[in-house]
Amino acid sequence: MSPTEPDWLLPAWDSAPADPSGRGPGGGSPRHSERRPPSGTFGLRVRTVTEVSRAIRDRVRSDEGLRDVWVEGEVGRVTVSTAGHAYFTLKDARAALQCVWFRDDRVRSPFQPTAGHQVVVNGRVDLFEPQGALQVYVTSLQPAGVGNLALQFEELKARLAAEGLFDAARKRPLPSRPRTVAVVTSPTGAVWHDVVTVLERRWPLVRVVLVPCKVQGDGAPRSISRALDALGRWIDGEHAAGRGDDAPSITILARGGGSLEDLWSFNDEVVVRAVVAHRVPVVCGVGHEVDVTLADFAADVRAPTPSAAAELVVPDRAEVLGVLRGVGARARVAAQRVVITAQRDLDAERRTLALLEPRSQLAASRERAGLLLDRAARAVAVRLDGDGRALERLGDRGPAVLNARLDASRGGLRAAAASLAVLGPAATLHRGYAIVRSTDDGAILRHPGSAPAGTPLRIALAGGALAATSDGPADG
Repeated sequence: MSPTEPDWLLPAWDSAPADPSGRGPGGGSPRHSERRPPSGTFGLRVRTVTEVSRAIRDRVRSDEGLRDVWVEGEVGRVTVSTAGHAYFTLKDARAALQCVWFRDDRVRSPFQPTAGHQVVVNGRVDLFEPQGALQVYVTSLQPAGVGNLALQFEELKARLAAEGLFDAARKRPLPSRPRTVAVVTSPTGAVWHDVVTVLERRWPLVRVVLVPCKVQGDGAPRSISRALDALGRWIDGEHAAGRGDDAPSITILARGGGSLEDLWSFNDEVVVRAVVAHRVPVVCGVGHEVDVTLADFAADVRAPTPSAAAELVVPDRAEVLGVLRGVGARARVAAQRVVITAQRDLDAERRTLALLEPRSQLAASRERAGLLLDRAARAVAVRLDGDGRALERLGDRGPAVLNARLDASRGGLRAAAASLAVLGPAATLHRGYAIVRSTDDGAILRHPGSAPAGTPLRIALAGGALAATSDGPADG
């Protein structure tokens, strides 16, 4: 057994040992002695469900023809999950296929599967391993009968998209208030009347130019292309002549609803290239909302209907009037505010000029001088009146105050005299003291050393004076 061979690979019928005893060469144990093959098996390899499912999946995915298939059949029961994915059966008289349509692809489709409808789906075939279900993963769905056209549509769409004709970067913005709008459509259909009605209702100021062309049948693609080319040349001529403001600044390409065959002219490559090369922005309003053409991808803006295209290219006069009324109201308020402010500033300037006039200044000065003089006179009168009343009060109180002060002075004098009498030298002498003076200079002696022996002295007593001579300081 090779190293990579599984140990459960059953032996072939001719690999049984030749020894009837069941022993191999050399008397060894027989091969797979512990894993005996079941009866009736001859070299079979038992696989797991996962292996078989993956083998089928790999075979399906390796088939180039199953990666992009177009299948026609009748829609069976349709189920939409909470996530938005659609699950349905596509069947014919002999077989049925399970189909899965994921939400992101389904919501972009104008056509939804309905039980009993005959449809053509585009997608890939793959195996859903958890359930072992072979399913078609749908990317687009069309009503039956247009399978070939749908194939042509997708093929041309992919080719033109690869050239960049549908890139969003080349889309041009629409003018906000065009003065002239060109309409490329059939002059005999109801579309022209509907477009004109909507334009007149929404924006009566617009000028509408009809560029007639065929929109269905043989020669329609060439007619549409020539109409767009002729319109572009006329616009260039108007600009060259200096009348560019009167030339159309936007073009509406319009047609009413119909089947895919009816609208096929707008899937023609000639029309698509004419739309891309057009001189001014193009709004494509072809068919109903569910109808999609290559001209829609090439146009600068796609409108769901011709009437919607007319609504897109011009503003609504009611909205514009509302905006203008609002702007007018705000302008009036702002103007009133400015006028009121200017009036206040003017009044202030007038008052300032009036105050700066010489006569006004002189009158003001004279008035201020008069006021000051009046205030001074009133102040002096008040002061004099107060001083007079104070003098009167002082005059009435003068004798009493004078007598009181005299009495107080007399009492103080008596007290001073009494104090002097008590503290004077005479009172001291009366108490038995004496005052000793030097006879020579009359100085009062306060120390015994000041009167050596023989110094003549004069001793004053309360009743008179005595003459004496000093015997010198006495001992002890």
